[in-house]
Amino acid sequence: MLFNSYEFIFLLLPVAFLGNRILAEHYNARVIWLLACSLFFYAWWNPVYLPLLLVTVGFNYRVGRRLSDYREKWLLVLGIAANLCLIGYFKYANFFVQSVNSLGGAEYDLGHIALPLAISFFTFQQIAYLVDCYSGVSTGYRPMEYALFVSFFPQLIAGPIVHHAEMMPQIRVPSRRIREDLSVGLTIFSIGLFKKAVLADGIAPYANELFDSESAWQSVTFFHAWIGCLAYGLQIYFDFSGYSDMAIGSARIFGIKLPLNFFAPYRSETISDFWRRWHMTLSHFLRDYLYFPLGGNRNGTVNRYRNLMVTMLLGGLWHGAGWTFVLWGLLHGSFLVMQHGWSHMTSGVTGWKRLPPYRMAACAVTFIAVHFAWVYFRAGSLESANQVARGMVGMNGVSIPDAIFNRLGSLATPLGNLGIGEDAASGSLFVAAIAWITALLTIVWTMPTTQQFMIQHEPAWEYANDERVRTLPGPGVGWHLPLTWKPTLRWSIVISLISVVGVLSLAELSEFLYFQF
Repeated sequence: MLFNSYEFIFLLLPVAFLGNRILAEHYNARVIWLLACSLFFYAWWNPVYLPLLLVTVGFNYRVGRRLSDYREKWLLVLGIAANLCLIGYFKYANFFVQSVNSLGGAEYDLGHIALPLAISFFTFQQIAYLVDCYSGVSTGYRPMEYALFVSFFPQLIAGPIVHHAEMMPQIRVPSRRIREDLSVGLTIFSIGLFKKAVLADGIAPYANELFDSESAWQSVTFFHAWIGCLAYGLQIYFDFSGYSDMAIGSARIFGIKLPLNFFAPYRSETISDFWRRWHMTLSHFLRDYLYFPLGGNRNGTVNRYRNLMVTMLLGGLWHGAGWTFVLWGLLHGSFLVMQHGWSHMTSGVTGWKRLPPYRMAACAVTFIAVHFAWVYFRAGSLESANQVARGMVGMNGVSIPDAIFNRLGSLATPLGNLGIGEDAASGSLFVAAIAWITALLTIVWTMPTTQQFMIQHEPAWEYANDERVRTLPGPGVGWHLPLTWKPTLRWSIVISLISVVGVLSLAELSEFLYFQF
């Protein structure tokens, strides 16, 4: 079931909320009710994989209980290996076999292996739980509590990857601010729905025009490559931002504050800052359970760079089983190495790095690097990704639609002398794409984030704790309008209009991009 579906918005969400309110004073019944709603939500997609989810929950619960009691390292290794084998079979088996076939000329075939929804997310969430059980961090949970922690429907499908210490206390001690939770939750959910249904889905055709058409990417030139790439970068930005808002908003309706997963990543000044803002809970997981155990930044510069590359390579593979994702991860690892190298080289002259011109230039370089890497994230094959990348650096030439070129008058000649030619592409499509990109970039760099907009009402888990708030990224590069939501009639009307526009844009459902991972 999709957040941006009529079934979720008008059936599951209100029914689950009403049941939760009726059972508010009956803890066990409320946990069972929310668990039942979550399992129904998951089974709506394909009930065949519901037993798989339940088996993994039961297995990890039993392993976690024993680890809490006996701290046996062999059992921790076994539990982690079992989880990785599960995700390895469903997500990477065919990729491995295809790679072996292409390298060795073999013809192995495992047949079609469907990827169970959310397996990447609930697997990582449970691995973190097992590690905490072994470390003595977690306390004992009852089976139904643990099952709800793993499968709670607002965060089940595409995150955030929730830590048990963030969610379980809120389940056990429910919020009493019912009206505030409902109004704040619905507001955040409505904003997220608008981002997904109107903004992300609105610009998606301009990205698809390039990446889904073989004739388009095979002959792509400079401007068309950048338009397609920027369109995809903005599509996934508002798609993931919208999903994150809808997840946080729907959980808040039940009085549960989920952690942030998205915080203005295109305002980042460095690649590491980008990963502190993009898919934040995945970044925290990779840092705490992979980068630090590998050695982190200890043991010298070479080992630090190696650990960064390994972490980002596995982060790329987590997103998808394909060589394009491998290269995407390696690109980000390389960017991080270059960033740390630059920081080391300029460590003695830090004052000018705080000046606005430098910060804006750093943001621009980071933005370009991230979007260049997005090509490998989006492309359906290495061939198409490489061809688009060639177009972005001008290796396929530079051209604009002839309908536009012919209207340039006296400018046509000097442009021709610079090597800028004309092609038969649709001029109206070209202009419409540029208009969309300009409008969305304006929103990215001038509008407040959802968290800034809702700052007075603890819009996520981190805002309930002063110490946690101080660890969040700053506002980033750029200026934003000083808009702040308050429970007033004016804002009620504005948010209602946003919600109506979002709902009316649901004529054609589209999955969230992170549902693919």
